[in-house]
Amino acid sequence: MQHSIHPLLQEITPSLNHEKLAMILSQQENVLLIQDLDGVCMELVKDPLNRTINPDYVQATKAFAGHFYVLTNGEHIGKRGVNGIIDRAFGDSHFVRENALYLPGLAAGGVQWQDRRGNIAHPGVTEQELTFLAQIPQRIKRQLEEFFTQHSTSLSATEIESGIEASILDNVASPTANLNTLYEALQNQPQVYLALQQTMRHLMETLLQEAEEQGLAESFFVHYAPNLGRDETGKEILRPVQDTDSGTTDFQFMLRGAIKEAGVLYLLNHYYYQRTGNYPLGKHFSVRHAPADYSQLRQLVHDSFDPDIMPIMVGVGDTVNSSVTYTNGKPEIRRGGSDRAFLQLIQDIHPQNLVVYIDSSGGEVKNRKAVEVETTPTGKQKVISGPCDPQDTTDPLQLDVIFPQGASQYTAFFRDVATRRLSVDALPLNQRL
Repeated sequence: MQHSIHPLLQEITPSLNHEKLAMILSQQENVLLIQDLDGVCMELVKDPLNRTINPDYVQATKAFAGHFYVLTNGEHIGKRGVNGIIDRAFGDSHFVRENALYLPGLAAGGVQWQDRRGNIAHPGVTEQELTFLAQIPQRIKRQLEEFFTQHSTSLSATEIESGIEASILDNVASPTANLNTLYEALQNQPQVYLALQQTMRHLMETLLQEAEEQGLAESFFVHYAPNLGRDETGKEILRPVQDTDSGTTDFQFMLRGAIKEAGVLYLLNHYYYQRTGNYPLGKHFSVRHAPADYSQLRQLVHDSFDPDIMPIMVGVGDTVNSSVTYTNGKPEIRRGGSDRAFLQLIQDIHPQNLVVYIDSSGGEVKNRKAVEVETTPTGKQKVISGPCDPQDTTDPLQLDVIFPQGASQYTAFFRDVATRRLSVDALPLNQRL
């Protein structure tokens, strides 16, 4: 694990000093917090229909109005969308809408925008693309049913039926096969689950080919979560099941350009408009207009956004990994995780920006490496092992602050910070941090 001194925290990272982070978030006026959802403010569960969110946390996000946005590969709307989880948390969707309690920001990797009242838009997306996406959930269902007629398992017909139902995420902009429930059922038959992974990958590749035949060759890509990074062509690499690691469980068919790092630019563009009345990247900029190359994304930020009004950016995520294998004595490093690139971009934009990692390994989804914390002889706690392979000493991503106890710890912290921020808002600017 790498260590450095963060200029704002003024201590060795990764840090467990949540109080220092709280001071920064509550007292800095010009701050932009960009946060993932699953595993961060909600515990990970096998079946997304069983997710819950703390209504007090949702209320607390309003203290950051204009300074807080979500950035997720899930969706706001639909049967498994986050809006439904919030509606259930408050017990009244009308109350949620009237009180502007929906979480603002980008879903579906960046192509689904929502304001606090739940108004939805899909910037840069065509009707033809949405029509193609609409038939994919049924294709996933047929493929899963066919798989279980061809493979012998220890599962009953009822278990197979319920497992298939839980696996189909009929999202509008990012239809997904989520295999967490089926992995749990098949974990004693890893070869069957590996075959299921390969079957889902084949389906995704078939769908890409069909899209190309319909003139949509540049419209879509497949996101594997978790993954082993990208190959030389830019395609994400499936993470196969190993021992107690489920490997890739989510197979998301997504709109090209819907990558979280591009979403950072969209949110920055929106944030600058709020403060200046001008869009540095233009009023109609969407993630689909962003360059695909990471270095070009970073350069676009530096070329387009006035550094004198650049906010302190805080990226919060839970999905980062790396693995090191040796072939003939030579190390081969694979770095992945659906939050890695957007956190890396936030870090690279300015050295004062902060990357916050939430340890989601305690949830029902067993593909996360737990953070290890050690208590020193003086009673101080320090992180001794993180989510990445300790042999990966050249990892450019630095985790500045870690919440080792997961979503419950982070949401309690967030509620406290929100209370402080509301109090600080009443102070003159010259009395703030």
